[in-house]
Amino acid sequence: MPQTEVKKRSEAPKETAPGLGYAWYVVIALTAIYMLSFVDRQILSLLVRPIEQDLHISDTRVALLQGLAFALFYTLMGLPLGRMVDTRNRRNLISLGIVVWSFCTSACSLARSFGTLFLGRMGVGVGEATLSPAAYSMISDYFPTEKLGVAISVYYMGVFLGSALSFFLTGMAIDALAHTPLIHVPLLGAMASWRVTFLLVGIPGLLFALLVYTIREPLRKDLLRSKDGGATQLSFGQTLAEVRTRWQSVAGLSLGAIFQSACAYGLLAWAPTFFQRVHGWTPGQSGRALALILVSFGCFGMYAGGALADRWHRRGILEGPLKVGVVSGIGTVLLLPVAMILPSATWTLALMVPGIFFLALPMGTGVAALQRIFPNQVRGQVSALFLFFLNLGGQTLGPLGVGFFNDSVFHSKMMIGPSMAITLGTVAVLMVVAFGATYRPYQRDFRAMHSAVASKVAST
Repeated sequence: MPQTEVKKRSEAPKETAPGLGYAWYVVIALTAIYMLSFVDRQILSLLVRPIEQDLHISDTRVALLQGLAFALFYTLMGLPLGRMVDTRNRRNLISLGIVVWSFCTSACSLARSFGTLFLGRMGVGVGEATLSPAAYSMISDYFPTEKLGVAISVYYMGVFLGSALSFFLTGMAIDALAHTPLIHVPLLGAMASWRVTFLLVGIPGLLFALLVYTIREPLRKDLLRSKDGGATQLSFGQTLAEVRTRWQSVAGLSLGAIFQSACAYGLLAWAPTFFQRVHGWTPGQSGRALALILVSFGCFGMYAGGALADRWHRRGILEGPLKVGVVSGIGTVLLLPVAMILPSATWTLALMVPGIFFLALPMGTGVAALQRIFPNQVRGQVSALFLFFLNLGGQTLGPLGVGFFNDSVFHSKMMIGPSMAITLGTVAVLMVVAFGATYRPYQRDFRAMHSAVASKVAST
């Protein structure tokens, strides 16, 4: 812990905490909102063909739209928004963010060039930057430490639930409108069907903005206290000091998450196109198959990873979340790269099922691990910093790696399978290295954080 005037930690709040039943309602509501955000985020992956034809752009530019365009402002805006999460009403921030990203998703329907669509995707990133730091912070205040892994893993199911819903509905819509290239929209006139898809996906966000107000702003716990016992607001410099004392844990968890998310985003961004180009599937066929796998085995993997990390935590294995990441990387590298180079779509799907299960294991445990080693006053900022690295690195690296190999190495759109295999295999190996190298620093930082709390309790 840094030597500051806020050395003392708070006692548990005396107010009666909400029961676990309501806490789980909060998780479900936040998961539904996170699901919506991923519908908006992943819609582009099934619209690659019509967008490339209409706007005359390459795979590399599509990869930039799926990755960098979204991640750039998602990450940059996340840092100041993380500060607001630690000091302002988190529920209001989430509601405002939903309105912003839903409006920008609908505005993408009006894009007439790569540049204007890039700007629209940037706006989606700005709005979504409010959600996860606030959600992590709220869930950490609603749940005890020993149940946090499962709670945040359930929240993270929104990634696969939203992606699956996007694949399923968008695929069906594209197939249904395949013979209707232009649709007349009131006030906007005739529009290409892919543009109408963006417009329709953005509209439901207004209803979800109202859902946020069924959630109560929780009492903040694990606060640093000043010498007189009052809760202390940390300056930006003090926040950086808290991070510096745990820099090895933060760096290891962030790198592991970058490589895990690069694998996940690379798969989600290009798998629909892979099945369409290599196996001649329609968008609806690829969307339905991927949706089924993500909802079942992806969500099960997230839950299993959180449950395993919590079980190890109860047994005193402090580095449990990191061990989950190592298991995930090993399973991923053995299954997903091979799946992308098999000649049969059936065998590809057969390996993708367990591959996605392993890939999903650490998606919530890394975030939960960070919450366990930081005081409440900096959790929003630390979460935003974590998401800064995760999204700018992972969401850019995964999709861009596949597009780069297609355009600049193989010079063929039909080589998407080997491009995906190289990208997914490389980042999965790096994930194992990053998580495995962080065991000891994380054990040290966990003990330092919780020995201070134990000493405070013992002295009262």
